[in-house]
Amino acid sequence: MQNAYPDYYPLFHCIADRCRHNCCIGWEIDVDGDSLAAYDQIGGEMGERLHKCIDRSGEMPHFLLGEQERCPFLNGKNLCDLILYGGKGMLCQICTDHPRYRSFFSERTEIGVGLCCEEAARLILTRPEKTTLVVTGEGELDEEETALLTLRDHLFAIAQNREEPINQRMEQILSACGAHVPDVPLAQWAEFYLSLERMDEVWTGILEALREHADELPLDDFAAHMKGRETEYEQLLIYFLYRHVSTALDDGDVSSKAAFAMLSVRLLFSLGALHLLLHGEFTMEDQIELCRLYSAEVEYSDDNMDALFDALL
Repeated sequence: MQNAYPDYYPLFHCIADRCRHNCCIGWEIDVDGDSLAAYDQIGGEMGERLHKCIDRSGEMPHFLLGEQERCPFLNGKNLCDLILYGGKGMLCQICTDHPRYRSFFSERTEIGVGLCCEEAARLILTRPEKTTLVVTGEGELDEEETALLTLRDHLFAIAQNREEPINQRMEQILSACGAHVPDVPLAQWAEFYLSLERMDEVWTGILEALREHADELPLDDFAAHMKGRETEYEQLLIYFLYRHVSTALDDGDVSSKAAFAMLSVRLLFSLGALHLLLHGEFTMEDQIELCRLYSAEVEYSDDNMDALFDALL
């Protein structure tokens, strides 16, 4: 069996209580069967607490969120009482994995960390080096899988050709996949994203501001402002291509996956220009937060991703 991951993946570590957007707040946390069985064996005060804090009435057991949608085991110091009680082995599967994601081939598993986590976003966006994939183990891939990975390697090479401007690289990627991003006004894209499922009012406010100011964005000034930081958009391109092109194995549609990567980078560039217009600056921390928010609102909703892929067919 092959395993593949971006070379930065082993560097990822949860920053726990130092995280500004704790993944233990605002997300329903499912409890898998193995974890539930283990929790049922715990006695004493922690066992009673686990019993009271897990809702078993639905199809999938989950923790009952408390005030401000906090996990019941997230304490006042934003640390996990389950880990403090018994170590990381106490975590259910979703908590162990997050923000990791996996893509499965016949004899290959690919893993990465999602932009929805601010520390993962920081790790990805602040890398000046070209991202490479590390592949370990052995495995035979079928013809379709081999062709898709060969194409994706070609897209990576285009995305990382630093002799070309990033916009030209994106156009070449679209051409290589026979893909396109509909040529509609930016305000119309803002309206489209507003039509999707949204969780955070901050995201809604950003999209409404983009709709209002779409025709006055200082794109040239922003490009000048980002001089020396162009690799942030290259890293975003690689991230989106790595994560989503492989899903074409499910539906045979590479073009919409490539187009989604291009649209996402273009939109994030425009939102950076919007931030510069409204706030007079756009720092690395602003970029990290913007990308984290985009990923959480878009990539982590199956309905939103389906709507975007349909719009980009």
